Amino acid sequence: MENRDKSRSLNVVANPGSAKAPARTAAVERKTRETAIKLSLTLDGSGSAAIHTGVPFLDHMLDSFARHAFFDLAVEAQGDLSIDDHHTVEDVGMVLGRAFREALGDRSGIRRFGEATVPLDEALCTAVVDISGRSYLAYNLRIEQERVGAFQTTLVHDFMKALADETGMNLHLTLHSGRNPHHIIEATFKALARAMDMATSREPRVAGALSTKGTLS
Repeated sequence: MENRDKSRSLNVVANPGSAKAPARTAAVERKTRETAIKLSLTLDGSGSAAIHTGVPFLDHMLDSFARHAFFDLAVEAQGDLSIDDHHTVEDVGMVLGRAFREALGDRSGIRRFGEATVPLDEALCTAVVDISGRSYLAYNLRIEQERVGAFQTTLVHDFMKALADETGMNLHLTLHSGRNPHHIIEATFKALARAMDMATSREPRVAGALSTKGTLS
């Protein structure tokens, strides 16, 4: 009887999952003479999105990004759209990157690397990320068309560059095939979503930063 009680007691004490991990969230605001942006991000979410940037195609891409990464994302942006979409698209990428940086904190315990290849009909795109603390963008998307509706396809590069710089990550985007610019860009955002979901996920085998230097900053 005494041994059974002791065994039961030990089982209760040795429960590593009893402590709740801290929430990984961020709320970022940025206001300039060109744009005013409020953004909230929850990494361990369900994929819900409330996106209002004034650029409908960007709203569509960010909604898809949140859904396929299982991030909860809310964006409210006002920009000088009467002039151009550029400032709004780039600044939203910048603020989203800052939110990732804040939500990840010192980046302890994350997988750090993520990779995904996603098709959308004839389009096939790969995204590879390393949340290393160092920023770099390798942009290998060949989009021949200048626009998708009113959206300038060159703005995808500006968004991704701002996102990579502010997050502090390596981001490699490669298009393997594609004809329709909408399909190419959407496959890119979905691939990025799945790669970011993988890279930001907690890895229970990692204590501290996944780096021989001991830091990801």
